[in-house]
Amino acid sequence: MKVLVTGATGFVGRHLTASLLAHGHQVTTVARDESKARSMPWFSRVQFLATDLHATLPHAQIEAFSQHDALVHLAWPGLPNYKSLFHIDQNLPADFRFIRTLVEAGLPQVLVTGTCFEYGMQSGCLDEALQTRPGNPYALAKDGLRRHLQALQQVKPFRLQWARLFYMFGKGQNPNSLLAQLDRAIEAGDEEFRMSGGEQLRDFLPVSEVAERLAELVCNTDVEGIFNICSGEPISVRRLVEQHIAERGANIRPILGHYPYPDYEPMAFWGDSHKFMSLRKQ
Repeated sequence: MKVLVTGATGFVGRHLTASLLAHGHQVTTVARDESKARSMPWFSRVQFLATDLHATLPHAQIEAFSQHDALVHLAWPGLPNYKSLFHIDQNLPADFRFIRTLVEAGLPQVLVTGTCFEYGMQSGCLDEALQTRPGNPYALAKDGLRRHLQALQQVKPFRLQWARLFYMFGKGQNPNSLLAQLDRAIEAGDEEFRMSGGEQLRDFLPVSEVAERLAELVCNTDVEGIFNICSGEPISVRRLVEQHIAERGANIRPILGHYPYPDYEPMAFWGDSHKFMSLRKQ
């Protein structure tokens, strides 16, 4: 397949690009920062274009993009500030305009990464059939983009795959994410690691596995719709931290309850992975 990947230098994008190349696909990557792209180990093996996707694209570029077999749209500026109206005011209309332009030019397949936050404050095991209840601007914008694209399908048919990401960890993760902070504390020789109470249940996958699942999904041209990209297994944040400390062989001690629990997510939720896993059995 000939796959166009936006946000290729981001946390997921760098791993997904490597996965697609490992499976023998031809990849075109799009990102704003060419210097960052050049630092990627796969740079010499892809066609790279430094492009602002929120700007008006030249006709020649639209034509070139639309000649791909599929688009994987990962780019989404402004994270992890989930509460900024920037997501609704700027990302949502600009992303829809970009994808619509390519679809109307003939692009047959689009995979967009959504978020588990689209489910809102619903607790327990979350499956794709649940009604979305987004409660912050980021989730509202993502859910809105999905609905816009589903409406576009009624006018200009194309294959839409919506991949809801849950929690991820691994190389390239945001330096402010939980395990990245823990790693820095370990490497600094800190004796204590301050965190929340740690009793919240979450769904975590290594980013390498997330990338592999996205690659499998986009290359399965027989399916469309919404898919949870998750482990399907809840784990407490406290246990995750304790396991990571043990794996690192560190002596650092978690200080529970130092930070409050986030107000934009329920205490216990995880994804139902059966729909995606059924694809692997086919």
